[in-house]
Amino acid sequence: MTQSTQAVSRVDRPMFITTMLTVLLVSVPIIGFHDTAGAFISSLFTALTNNFGVFYIWYGVAAVAILAWLGFGRYGDIKLGDYDHKPEFSTFSWIGMLFSAGVGAGLLYWAVIEWGFYIDSPARGFAARSTEAIEYASAYGIFHWGITGWAIFCLPTLAIAYPYYVRKIPYLRLSTGCVAHLPNGVNSKRGRFIDFIYMINLIGGSGTSLGLSTPVIAASLASIFGITHDFALEVAVVVLCVAIFGTSAWLGLSKGIKRLADINMFAALALLFFVLAVGPTLFILKMGTNSIGLVLQDFIRFNTWTDPVENGGFVESWTVFYWAWWIAYGPFVGIFVTRISRGRTIRSVIMNMLLWGSLGAALFFIIFGNYAMFLDINNILNVTGIMNEQSPETAITQVFLSLPAGEWALVLFAFVAIIFVATTYDSASYTLASVATDHLHAGDHPARWHRIFWAIGVGILPCSLMFIDGGIKVMLSTTIVASMPLLVIGVIMTSSLLKMLREDYVKYGVMSTRDARKRLTADLNE
Repeated sequence: MTQSTQAVSRVDRPMFITTMLTVLLVSVPIIGFHDTAGAFISSLFTALTNNFGVFYIWYGVAAVAILAWLGFGRYGDIKLGDYDHKPEFSTFSWIGMLFSAGVGAGLLYWAVIEWGFYIDSPARGFAARSTEAIEYASAYGIFHWGITGWAIFCLPTLAIAYPYYVRKIPYLRLSTGCVAHLPNGVNSKRGRFIDFIYMINLIGGSGTSLGLSTPVIAASLASIFGITHDFALEVAVVVLCVAIFGTSAWLGLSKGIKRLADINMFAALALLFFVLAVGPTLFILKMGTNSIGLVLQDFIRFNTWTDPVENGGFVESWTVFYWAWWIAYGPFVGIFVTRISRGRTIRSVIMNMLLWGSLGAALFFIIFGNYAMFLDINNILNVTGIMNEQSPETAITQVFLSLPAGEWALVLFAFVAIIFVATTYDSASYTLASVATDHLHAGDHPARWHRIFWAIGVGILPCSLMFIDGGIKVMLSTTIVASMPLLVIGVIMTSSLLKMLREDYVKYGVMSTRDARKRLTADLNE
């Protein structure tokens, strides 16, 4: 798509202006009242998780069940696009972009140290640092970044992609996924409100991931260059990442995001296999195998455990938080994956997202997480002590420095982290620009200046969140608060998708056949 073609797509001025004003209205008070902002956000977190946490659990279970039915049922062969469309990107590049957009920025943080939060405060009443606590600490990270989470990402993808590619609705927005329940279309007041909620939520959700990732990168750079890790360095990291994904946004989808994702896939795999090769290989493989077995064995139990008797807080602090995080990012990933999935079938999207997304995340937890755990439980490096006494990001840097050629490993880790952050927020700026564009037909792109603007705008709220007191707790709390409206919108989207599939099947027959698609296209062109 040429730049001249892109320029035809007009900016949706009311959406654009309203969103930016709201970001400023939220960010300025956070910075101005940073002493009390953290406590206020954390209190909202506690209230929401205690009173509504079970609804997040139900949502996760329903997402897995619905996608299993769609993937293996009569709708699985429906192609997203015209009948003869071929996939726009290779499977490798598609997976790379999916992974970078979906989990890249947060995965490197949690893969190394998530077990450290569980081992001394384990689930299910296990004794701290018991065999069961250690084994389940390794398994829970794989579960939280596994099939259920990717199912929560996949549902909005299909809800948006079906009307966008099959029914030819020329708006790449969250409201497109709700169109069956919007009698006056996506430009109605209801549709515009849904899109406004999405844009505010994405900027708030991005604040969480960038706010978690930035201190890790800053700590790594401080260790590499022997400089002080302070707030100024963290802001400099945000500026660096914004510059990278701003450049990528300028280059466009194929030359920018795709190339960054491809490069990072190779770099991340190189780092993973280096740690596996020089670390305690046998322990990593045995614990990884054991963890996968626990997740498969207890999959239903993991998904439905609500701790109703003891109410120890583990479910609310972790499983509910993660489902809220996936829900918060679901529409963003849905819009982006919709854009890169023309020519793929519903079954292909479901299987690839759930399978490769889960396996890719599991690989990081198995290798990085189990290496860090090995250091801790064998008294080689007090990882949990560093987490509690200094900071989680300091612990992460020390884990990589403990490797042979540790400084070079930390350099590669910092490089992968920076590119992961850049690709994640490159994708975020792309989807924000898409939603704030008046019309966007299949294959079109938002204007370059528009993508650059949101690349910069995405960095505002993370900086304000890093400035307030409360650290990681505030980051987690922000995600919960931001995701609550999308829990309701997610139900509407799912209902809309099922309604459209059923209506088209009744009217046109099997939608994976050429004849049915011709009849639908003819009706749309009338």
